[in-house]
Amino acid sequence: MQFELSTEYFRYVANEYLVPFGIRLVIALAVFIIGKMVVQFIVKTVDKITEGRIDESLRKFLSSVLHGLLMAVVIIAALERLGIQTTAAVAILGAAGLAIGFALQGSLGNFASGVMIIIFRPYKIGDLVKLAGEVGVVEQIEVFNTIVITPDNRTIIIPNGQVAGAPIENLSAKGQLRVDLVFGIGYGDDIRKAKDIMTEVVNSDARIIKEQGVQIAVSELADSSVNFVVRPWVTVADYWDVRFDLTERIKIAFDENGISIPFPQTDVHLHKVA
Repeated sequence: MQFELSTEYFRYVANEYLVPFGIRLVIALAVFIIGKMVVQFIVKTVDKITEGRIDESLRKFLSSVLHGLLMAVVIIAALERLGIQTTAAVAILGAAGLAIGFALQGSLGNFASGVMIIIFRPYKIGDLVKLAGEVGVVEQIEVFNTIVITPDNRTIIIPNGQVAGAPIENLSAKGQLRVDLVFGIGYGDDIRKAKDIMTEVVNSDARIIKEQGVQIAVSELADSSVNFVVRPWVTVADYWDVRFDLTERIKIAFDENGISIPFPQTDVHLHKVA
């Protein structure tokens, strides 16, 4: 009698609980598997559509975000088919997302700025730029950071939020740069002679873009010197070499022709007093 009661009990439990749960479990698994396949199809389709149209790093990031969001929907749908109440879970996830958003305000700001930089492209890889006070060549543009290599080969990782929040100077945008140099000569030196020397040195450099013209002129009558500006145009690649070479060659030419570059008189006086 006890065996018959136990069999009936198990039969009852199976019919009332196990079989319905098994059916719900099968349906939930079907929803999850089919949903996962649909998510993969959608993500791959979007990935193919955006390939070549947006930056590679941004495309991968957006694909991963889209995949995560769609999979969250699939998991919630599968849990509902299983009979689990998901309202509380959704509320918890929303609160957690809000808390994470506040905790990651800086990162989210960098991400938003990175997206804007990638879309509008104020600079590209290989450009000589001045970002957040740093001058260098752009090596990589990431979603959160821009990596710049300085002339002395330092690697600077600049958060995109700082880049977007300050003036962006793209020195390569026009393909040419003006080299701005200042040379001072003594008041007793021949201004015309000094100008001819500088003109000869500049014109002898084949890297100077002659079509743009070269400005060599007296810019200031300073306390202890007559200051000239020397402003030739060069390509971006030649900028630093030309700048350094002209500074050295003009100084040597001045020395060979008896043109003096005076010390500041105020500093000399202070040194003597000290």
